[in-house]
Amino acid sequence: MSTQKKSERPVKVTTQTVVDMKSAGEKISMLTAYDFTMARIIDRAGIEVILVGDSASNVMAGHETTVPITLDQMIYHTSCVVRGVDRALVIADMPFMSYQLTPKEALKSAGRMMKEAGAHAVKLEGGKAIADSVKKIVEAGIPVMGHLGLTPQSIYKFGTYKVRATEEKEAEDLIRDAKLLEQAGCFGLVLEKIPADLAQKVSEEISIPTIGIGAGGGCDGQVLVIHDMLGMNKEFNPRFLRRYADIETVMTDAVQQFITDIKNKNFPNKDEQYGG
Repeated sequence: MSTQKKSERPVKVTTQTVVDMKSAGEKISMLTAYDFTMARIIDRAGIEVILVGDSASNVMAGHETTVPITLDQMIYHTSCVVRGVDRALVIADMPFMSYQLTPKEALKSAGRMMKEAGAHAVKLEGGKAIADSVKKIVEAGIPVMGHLGLTPQSIYKFGTYKVRATEEKEAEDLIRDAKLLEQAGCFGLVLEKIPADLAQKVSEEISIPTIGIGAGGGCDGQVLVIHDMLGMNKEFNPRFLRRYADIETVMTDAVQQFITDIKNKNFPNKDEQYGG
């Protein structure tokens, strides 16, 4: 009989896991990914949640906003990410106009994201206006994460990416919407680019975890776009961004060295080619 131990399978992170993490006071880590290779790297590094963000519209397709990306394109990116993940919870953004029309249409779109892409949960932007859609999706057995504050899909409505909910009325509306989304069945909530004290207040007043991006340290977790965090896009410099690497420089140097080696006939060398 073989004495070799079977490799232990990683413990899957679920929606209940992140809810329990909030209860235990453990902070939640989340990053975006849009392809198999990146997803596999950050999953193996131990990230708890991977968001397949509609920010793929910006960082993968080069669009100015998140508005142009389609449901089919998000399904493609999500399916690539899911295939690279063994442990992390994979949440997929529902793109613009895939859920805003009616709760029935929202459920249909969310169902496609689960069945065709293999997502573990979906994320929707908005508050009161989408509460009925959230409820319908959740009732069908699909986990939903909400998103309040700066909602990039509404950029043409607000006309700016400035900090949201700095005025008392908007702050009160955001707190109301957070509670409505919790009541509708959301298991978690992204808070984007709002005052830190407001984000902490929301986090304390709802039982589901909050994930902040530009919302201070009082949230239950934090998320960044992977390309920004790794320094692959130096033109984007918001206050909330901390770069953990300078991949743009590393890649540029590597490509330039590759070009130089070819020009100087140093690549390939004898050890990098095959004999007859």
